[in-house]
Amino acid sequence: MNGSRRFVLVDRDGTINVEKDYLSDPAGLELIPGAAAAIRDLKQAGFGVVVITNQSGIGRGYFTLEQLAAVHDRLVQLLAAEGATVDGIHICPHGPGDACACRKPLPGMVEQAVAEHGFDPAQGFMIGDKEVDVELGHAVGATTFLVRTGYGRKYEASTKADHVVDDLAAAVAVIRADQP
Repeated sequence: MNGSRRFVLVDRDGTINVEKDYLSDPAGLELIPGAAAAIRDLKQAGFGVVVITNQSGIGRGYFTLEQLAAVHDRLVQLLAAEGATVDGIHICPHGPGDACACRKPLPGMVEQAVAEHGFDPAQGFMIGDKEVDVELGHAVGATTFLVRTGYGRKYEASTKADHVVDDLAAAVAVIRADQP
């Protein structure tokens, strides 16, 4: 593993883009203000950035993998328009009742990202708007952030997150302030 490069694992819906239940139309994708700049800042500081997202709409039959790929193409385009890139996007297409190892808070998507990029998740960070994001972060040893965007305020009072912040940009500010 490449221990020198730290990675930030970021939830998609409600963290990078505005939460829209079961988003399947690329035209409906809307970045949360400041999210692209925050990702750009992480990349410029030398961090890897991987999106980790449950997409049970596929398992539920609400949309297809092709529709999801179009949404992710649009996400990449919107980020690029603001000078931001991600190292990868990992999805769990399964529904809550499916027996899989990848649905958050299980670590399967992080294991895929580690296999692809060779990093130690315990040296990294997990940022999301739901407690399953926090639980995933703890499961892989990462420092966790709950953002108040998306569904975050719903979990704020009971979260086990290491940090509770307003949004992705605020999480990145904490990460950057803690850099050696």
